[in-house]
Amino acid sequence: MNGRIGLSNFYGVSKILVDILLARIFYFILSFAFISHLFGSSHYICRVMKRAYDFLKVLSKNNNREWFNAHKDKYLEVKSIFDSFTLSLIDEISKFDNQIDPSKLGLKDCTYRIYRDIRFSHDKTPYKTHMGAFIVKKGKKSPYSGYYFHLEPFEDIYASGSILAVGLYKPESKIVQSIRDEIYVNGNALLESVNKAKGFSWFNPNPYKKVPQGFENVENPKWAELLKQKEFLLYKSLDTNYLFKDDKLLNRVVADFKKCCDFQQILNNCVDYALEGNI
Repeated sequence: MNGRIGLSNFYGVSKILVDILLARIFYFILSFAFISHLFGSSHYICRVMKRAYDFLKVLSKNNNREWFNAHKDKYLEVKSIFDSFTLSLIDEISKFDNQIDPSKLGLKDCTYRIYRDIRFSHDKTPYKTHMGAFIVKKGKKSPYSGYYFHLEPFEDIYASGSILAVGLYKPESKIVQSIRDEIYVNGNALLESVNKAKGFSWFNPNPYKKVPQGFENVENPKWAELLKQKEFLLYKSLDTNYLFKDDKLLNRVVADFKKCCDFQQILNNCVDYALEGNI
């Protein structure tokens, strides 16, 4: 009799535990589906990136503290989604570039504050009208070449509005020297890497008119043009069709950055060589 009661109680408790377990599993599945839809959906990211773009457009016409503070919640919303996009970029780029390690790169290493430093600027508008993510070995303050995504509705000094960029902007003199040494020995490797970056253009607003001293006897005229460069940077302008035409924005950005991987690797090998004290 006591055995039957104990067995009955055991089955009853077991049924309760199974019901609880099934309920938790069901809750987890629903939660995961919701989170995936909210933050993992490329379509969701694309739509919210459009909202970020529109916010920046309005901000450019209302670039003052009163307006910004009144719309701070909107800014925090679009910043959150831009941050999510940035984390996805870090993960995806790490799949083809082993110099990018998601475990060593956080948002603070790759993104920028919206607040402008106006202490020494004639332009006293307090906020940037763009959002940017720089995915680079050892973070945005390192001297390495990296992958830059720039979201901006209007023209800037680089190109029209939003851009992708890969490479080095205003590198240190010893790094420039290291790159020139590499070009002088094997400029074809760099040229081939540029050719692989289909859709990108070379950023050369103000190259030297002559080949730098010490490299005058370079025979290949294409190598000579590379040696005249002050920056080693590729960029691609992005229109609204590229950004918002469908739910594949992340895929497009990653695919374009992947085209530049060889270019990136050559530059960073030169950076390593310079930092090791060889220049």
